[in-house]
Amino acid sequence: MTRRTQLLQAFDALLQPERFRDYGPNGLQVEGTDTVRKIVSGVTASRALIEAAIAAQADTIFVHHGLFWRAQDGRITGWLKARLALLLAADINLFAYHLPLDAHAELGNNAQLGLKLGLRALTRFGEQELGFLGEPMASASFVSAEALAQHIEYVLNRPVALVGPAHSAIKKVAWCSGGGQNYFEAAIAAGADAFITGEISEPQAHLARECGVAYLACGHHASERYGAPAVAAQVAAQFGLAHEFIDIDNPA
Repeated sequence: MTRRTQLLQAFDALLQPERFRDYGPNGLQVEGTDTVRKIVSGVTASRALIEAAIAAQADTIFVHHGLFWRAQDGRITGWLKARLALLLAADINLFAYHLPLDAHAELGNNAQLGLKLGLRALTRFGEQELGFLGEPMASASFVSAEALAQHIEYVLNRPVALVGPAHSAIKKVAWCSGGGQNYFEAAIAAGADAFITGEISEPQAHLARECGVAYLACGHHASERYGAPAVAAQVAAQFGLAHEFIDIDNPA
């Protein structure tokens, strides 16, 4: 039998949330049953994921995007009430880890995204070292940013917005999953030929053109589908628990 407190200790030991300045609370966000038998992992604690976890007879949910964020309105109304009501009625634990899940060197969103895309991380950059910088593995080489974009589209099954030089050779690749557009200037300074993230804001298009570094936006959700199941699967195996990843599709 695995207790909720054991699970929290295992997640905290693996992800070390105390190392990060984050936008919301990491760890146990909603307390459910004390005894854990099955974990469902997902990207976001949406109503659809919670309903799917209930249908899958899970007692614990592990996500990247939880329910509570800094400067959030603290009233329990509307969509937040609806999600909490489902969790509490089903006595389900909700664990959420944001930046710690992005940053983990082997199981995090960035590490797992790199593996999926055939990229080998050589170093880290940017605030709290959330950016990864590396090169294509021997099995993956990209003659141009356009070729890299096509590769990402194939692997993630998502359209990619490419801005900047499309035909320049790609040797150094930087990436930061999700809403990592503010890491672009640090990626340029680190010597990247291309930068991969989930989103693009207005300033980055100009920087890509002016600095000659390709910018590739592949979707916030699409770039962060891999960390939560990797961590949850490892911890579930540690305790002999069942685990299921449920991907609630999101075009963003």
